Amino acid sequence: MNKEQVKGVAEKVKGKVNETIGRATGDREQEVKGDVQQAAGETRKKAGDVREAVKDTPESPSRSGVASRSR
Repeated sequence: MNKEQVKGVAEKVKGKVNETIGRATGDREQEVKGDVQQAAGETRKKAGDVREAVKDTPESPSRSGVASRSR
């Protein structure tokens, strides 16, 4: 798990807390703020997922600095 994934999950949790408090208190603005935070957190987590997937992908010869042969 990388930093972006952790930050994304943390943002989603903060959003869920704000959404829940907003619902409990009838504060629509806080509820919406929580929804927006959750969406931002999900986006950030997915960006981290992509980074993790790229990191786990084996390097191709052209990416590793090995020159490819011309035919």
